[in-house]
Amino acid sequence: MNSHVPDDMLYEDLAERTVAYQDSAPSRLKSRIYSRLMLEEAAAGPLHSLSNCGRDGRRLCVFEDLVRIAPLGESAKQRNVCRVCHARVLAEKMENAPIYWPYCPYVRFQNR
Repeated sequence: MNSHVPDDMLYEDLAERTVAYQDSAPSRLKSRIYSRLMLEEAAAGPLHSLSNCGRDGRRLCVFEDLVRIAPLGESAKQRNVCRVCHARVLAEKMENAPIYWPYCPYVRFQNR
């Protein structure tokens, strides 16, 4: 790799080259990759608050929305809700997992 290329450009280039394969990749693999990326992101620091994500117009899954409206502190709303969601577990273990939550990233990964 060229050490002079910023990480953002490297990842954008990688994403552009893999778009053609996103529909053919196994949904379990896509789910595991997403989970790993979310773990890395959380390890780097707090995630965006679900309160802010909702205000910014990002659609939230049903569980994220429950956490967003719950009377919790902002630090709790910066946690990765997907880590405790059964949809993540099903998506990582099964092709065409029986999950249908609107706006769930793991549902989007399913090859349907």
